[in-house]
Amino acid sequence: MARPTSNGLVQAFQSLRLHSPLPARSALRSLAHQSRTYATEVQAETQQLSTPAPNELAPAAPEIDFQKFLSRPARIVPASPAYFSGSPRFIDHVLELEKLQAKYASLPTVAASDAPRMAWFKLAQFRDYVGEPVPMKKYKSLVKILQRLNRIQPEMLPAEVKDTLKSFLRPGNPFAVQHISRTVDENGRARAKGKRKESTAVVQLVEGEGEVIVNGKSLVEVFQRVHDRESALWALRCTQRMDKYNAWITVRGGGITGQAEAITLAIGRALMMHEPGLKAVLRKAGVISVDARRVERKKPGHVKARKMPTWVKR
Repeated sequence: MARPTSNGLVQAFQSLRLHSPLPARSALRSLAHQSRTYATEVQAETQQLSTPAPNELAPAAPEIDFQKFLSRPARIVPASPAYFSGSPRFIDHVLELEKLQAKYASLPTVAASDAPRMAWFKLAQFRDYVGEPVPMKKYKSLVKILQRLNRIQPEMLPAEVKDTLKSFLRPGNPFAVQHISRTVDENGRARAKGKRKESTAVVQLVEGEGEVIVNGKSLVEVFQRVHDRESALWALRCTQRMDKYNAWITVRGGGITGQAEAITLAIGRALMMHEPGLKAVLRKAGVISVDARRVERKKPGHVKARKMPTWVKR
């Protein structure tokens, strides 16, 4: 059976009121009056309960006691801030180094040439160390921070920075034992070696009148070109020490130009032993900087294919 609608109920009550006798009508009126009175009383009590007294404050909600919870949230917080990145271990190292750099930024530093020499990880070794495929560009940015920390004055280098730098050194660090600066011997001679390509030169420099002997011969006999002679003695010429030192030189290997440049490097190092104050001038002149390039040796039986000129008809 269908449920009657509100309009149907209203019509039913109206018909009952019209067609019912007078006693029934009065009973309906009294019932409606009682219902209205009851609704008014309930509304007044509700307002009285919901509205606090003027001098009383509404009670605050009790404090939440998290110990009563039966289970805690299941969200896991990563230990590393770079957990969701592509290379979290690498970024952790970078963040740690940047933190140290900011912490000790006020410490005095030395020039890059005076800082202790350190052999950092090569890229392949660093990738094995962190276990991630770190790009070359990002690794160079990390090495740049290491070099900046390494420039802190050695006497004031903090222990935590020293330990951190040691962790990035490759095994068998060739610079672990710093070379002791050589000085002249008891006879006043400074001995130094220089290399350029396949040439090796050994120089013994002593104070004198400017005499230079190369392999038992004069400089002019060994080097026919003026450019090669000036290149060999450039360390003495740029410091205006041509007439102050005698040099006995032994050179072998390579060509004439390579031998001359090897002598330049050897004389510059020997001169720096006599006068350490000339280091800045010699470095600026480029006579104590090592050129790591070497001539590639051809394999036996290997013939390099020659590219034919474009104008040759085939």
